[in-house]
Formats: sequence, structure tokens, C-alpha cells
Amino acid sequence: MPENVQTLAAHAQKRFSGMLESCTVALGEVTIQVPASSLHDTCQTLRDEAEFAFDMLIDLCGVDYLEYGETGSEPRFAVVYHLLSIEKNQRIRVKSYLDETQPRVESVTGIWSAANWFEREAFDLFGFLFDGHPDLRRLLTDYGFIGHPFRKDFPLIGNVEMRYDLESKRVIYEPVSIEPRITVPRVIRHDHRYLDTNSSNGEVKGG
Repeated sequence: MPENVQTLAAHAQKRFSGMLESCTVALGEVTIQVPASSLHDTCQTLRDEAEFAFDMLIDLCGVDYLEYGETGSEPRFAVVYHLLSIEKNQRIRVKSYLDETQPRVESVTGIWSAANWFEREAFDLFGFLFDGHPDLRRLLTDYGFIGHPFRKDFPLIGNVEMRYDLESKRVIYEPVSIEPRITVPRVIRHDHRYLDTNSSNGEVKGG
């Protein structure tokens, strides 16, 4: 592990010891996890204090952990910030879990103006609310869109259809007319994926 990464992790653990939920290093990058209530103050510190100097927000993304893993013990939603310090040539990842019923966190647009569209995208696709955002509107989907398409329980066929109506001369929304269907494999390959592990002779069973 590079020495500068070790130093950054040590600084983060010391500086945020009272609020830090975890600090990990993987693939040469530091990830810290803080409560959503402390996220804004943490980001402010990471930008302003000289030992960090993370002056650039590279990306902001959402994560939906629905049905992730076997235990299901983790909260469903998380928001993740990827930061870059140009001065120190270092990166850090900041992660916070959000409440499932009302996933909201304070906006960081006042810290990095680049967060504006990133937060709008996370609102549009995941339904995350960013308190204090100057203009939290949908960014990628239509304004009349229903739901948030990056959530894992969003139906693949969507919730509504839109079309332009010549008589009313406007876009109208209607219930989805596509019938749901279950995709069934049309090719069964007789290889190790279909071995009956309970069979004593290793017989291959096709579908």
C-alpha cells in the first residue's frame, strides 16, 4: 500500500474519530463511512482543511442494496461521494447510508457546485432528497415520470406510457400496455452447469 494512502487513512481516522463508522483501504483508495447527519460537515472538512484539501467532487452516486447478500442486515440505500485533491493527487470515497422510507441528506452544492446535477440525477433515479438543493428536479427522465428507475424494485416495463395526442395537441400519460413476460432460455447447454450434484454417477440432466 502506498505511504500516502496509509497517511490519508490515518488522518481520516484521527480527524473523524467521533463520527467515523468505518475506514477501509482497497485498491489503493480510502473509503470512509459516516452517518448521514454528519455527511455535510465531513465534506466541508475534507475540502477546507489543509491535510485533506479535497477541492474537487468527481462523482456522486446512489446504491440500492435491496436483496444484497444473504443476511439483508445492511440498510437499503447509500449515497457515495468520490473526491479528488488536485494539490495532493489523492482520492477518497465518502459513504453514508440513508433511511429507506425517507432517504434524505443535506446537499453539498454549497461545498462543490459540481454536486448540483449529480444530486439531481440521484434524486431522479433513486429518489434521494437533498435538503438545501437550489433546484431539485428530475434530470434524465420526463417530468411526469412515475417512480425511480435505478431502484431494484422498479418494474422493467415501467409504470406509465407517454405519447403525443394529436387531438389534444399535448403529451399524455396512459397505463402501460405491454404485457409482462417471463424470459425462458431457449438453449439448454449440457455441461457442468446442469450436473446433478446429488447423483452418484454425475449424470447430466437437461431441461
